[in-house]
Amino acid sequence: MSPFDYFTDIFPRTIKYRLSRKRYKYVNPLVLTFTVTAACQSRCKTCQIGNLWLENPSRSKDDLTIEEIEKFFASIGSVYYFNVSGGEPYIRKDFPEIIELACKYLKPKVIVIPTNAIMSNRVYEQTSRILQIVERYNPKIVISVHPSIDGIGDKHDEIRGLKGNFEKLVKTISLLKPLEEKHKNFTIEPGTVVSIYNVDHIGEVEDFVHSQGLAGHRNEIAGQRSEFFNIGDPITPSADVYQKLMKQWAKKTEDNIKGKPISTKIAEAMRLVYCEIAGKILTAKRRIIPCYAGIIHLQVNYNGGVWGCCVLGYNHEFGNLRDFDFDLPNLMCSQKALEEQMYIQSEQCSCTLAGVIAPSMLCHFTSLIKCGIKFLKFAFRG
Repeated sequence: MSPFDYFTDIFPRTIKYRLSRKRYKYVNPLVLTFTVTAACQSRCKTCQIGNLWLENPSRSKDDLTIEEIEKFFASIGSVYYFNVSGGEPYIRKDFPEIIELACKYLKPKVIVIPTNAIMSNRVYEQTSRILQIVERYNPKIVISVHPSIDGIGDKHDEIRGLKGNFEKLVKTISLLKPLEEKHKNFTIEPGTVVSIYNVDHIGEVEDFVHSQGLAGHRNEIAGQRSEFFNIGDPITPSADVYQKLMKQWAKKTEDNIKGKPISTKIAEAMRLVYCEIAGKILTAKRRIIPCYAGIIHLQVNYNGGVWGCCVLGYNHEFGNLRDFDFDLPNLMCSQKALEEQMYIQSEQCSCTLAGVIAPSMLCHFTSLIKCGIKFLKFAFRG
């Protein structure tokens, strides 16, 4: 996100989202997360999606087809962030075509793609195609690939449930690095899930990421989510442990911020504020800022289910696109969607989900001020 985009695109939208939150009126989301497939080869300790698919590969037969995806993309209009989710997105052979449809109909400014980095060559080949596609539509669209990194060496393999995964991760990064040098709109930003399994190893992960000279490092606290089929799994670190880790992470971020582009400094400032909010939520066990799930952020599951967020997910589905001829605005005006939005606003739930908290911060004045102060500190560092 650039300062120009904030004042010309995002800020005007936030006014509509504030009004929508009070009136339950559908407004085009700023962030659309799309789970492109149920397929995944990982057996992560913090997520059961891969285990379920490996035990029953037929699950991915319910993935939306490319024709269905086009119909629902065409119903939406522009979004700012298009977040891909999975499963492992690169498993789909038509994944570049999905990104092309997003460019055609959604016209995003930022596209975020996570990967378990297992299929190094395919990740490289499809990312190369995606960059070519994006440049035909709008060369200013930022493409950010987020390889998962939950530890170093055997620790990463243990958490991700696959021997040799760390070696594949290193290979994937090495293959993508030349693309980052060639395309100014492309960044590699590894992502870490901070769980009870790696709380003592986050420093090693941070050091590795910074040693690679990558644009940034994202992290999110492990949580129980309907999407991950891990409700009841004790995977979340304590509030004290998490806050201590985030202070260390913030220090390393500040030490390595010099020379980074403005967009990265803005993103890192927002991440630091998110970490503060997440730590407070863990301590207070309640919301710290208003939640705009189902308004500023929507998630579409691989089978067409529409959610406000992946934490509530299957348990609080707004409806299924296949029942509404893939017309998302029409679905969002249904009685069921209204009831789920009212549930979210009733504050019966709270979570540390970065995908919702980060965009919700854009509608929260105090959080914006904190982000601005941190960004200015980064800017003065050069």
